[in-house]
Amino acid sequence: GDGLGQELSGWLEAVKPTEQQEFEPPIAGCKAIIGPHAGYSYSGRAAAWAYKAIDTTGIKRVFILGPSHHVYLTRCDVSGCEYYETPLGKLRIDKEVNDELLKTGKFKTMSLDTDEDEHSIEMHLPYIYHVFQDSDITIVPILVGAIDRTQEADYGRILAPYLADPGNFFVISSDFCHWGTRFRYTFYYPEPLPSDVAGVRLKSSGPQQYNLSQRPIYASISDLDHEAMDILTINPALEVETPAAHSHRKFCDYLDRTGNTICGRHPIGVLLGALLELEKDGKHAKIEWVRYEQSSRCQNLRDSSVSYASAYVSFP
Repeated sequence: GDGLGQELSGWLEAVKPTEQQEFEPPIAGCKAIIGPHAGYSYSGRAAAWAYKAIDTTGIKRVFILGPSHHVYLTRCDVSGCEYYETPLGKLRIDKEVNDELLKTGKFKTMSLDTDEDEHSIEMHLPYIYHVFQDSDITIVPILVGAIDRTQEADYGRILAPYLADPGNFFVISSDFCHWGTRFRYTFYYPEPLPSDVAGVRLKSSGPQQYNLSQRPIYASISDLDHEAMDILTINPALEVETPAAHSHRKFCDYLDRTGNTICGRHPIGVLLGALLELEKDGKHAKIEWVRYEQSSRCQNLRDSSVSYASAYVSFP
């Protein structure tokens, strides 16, 4: 536990934004973060940029929305456990909120096997424990299934009052592009974005018709991920009537077009659904991306990589 705590502290201390980034953590009014869930040796550094944004003042409860990797669900589930054990200590699960969510009829309780197998929630727990160690928090883990855009909006509507509550905080768990034949995903933009040249799927058999040394795969992946991050950037200053609704629609269209393997696309969709609901009450959020990394730089079709992106959500 001590070693892990020191590692987390080290990564948080290593977050040094440049002046151009205009990112001065902690962020007042920060209500949620989006962060990766790979092994800490891969994504611990990138996740620190999201956790650094958190202002823990007054936070009593943390919701964690993670995608389901092991079971096929078409709904959202809560945990049946009393607490989660982390290497740093225990995090108590908020039974009262669980019961409220179950009463809506839209949630069920995940099995213990599913709960223990799912890493998308688990990988955030030590960071949550560490960052909130001086606050007596409870947690509300929510496993998000393969739900459609309408369901994302429905679940967002249910969770919106919790997001609006000053005592609550939300962690949205997602990695970005999983690229390579082992992920069955080889999408490639032959030209740097913005471009009218459509993306293609690289094939491992036959002659390669693209110059991968001139236009490296890792650069295409970065363009692909940043295209999503731009769609998911919300700035209340922009002249869009309902930015979250606009963002949600464009994000779904983008996923249909590119098939980008953003594993937390449904938790992100639920967040956008909640923000859309709050927009109706005149509460406008800001989503700002502060970090982007790749696990390795793909040069050819034998390579693979996973991307990690960190963002914060605030109500300025």
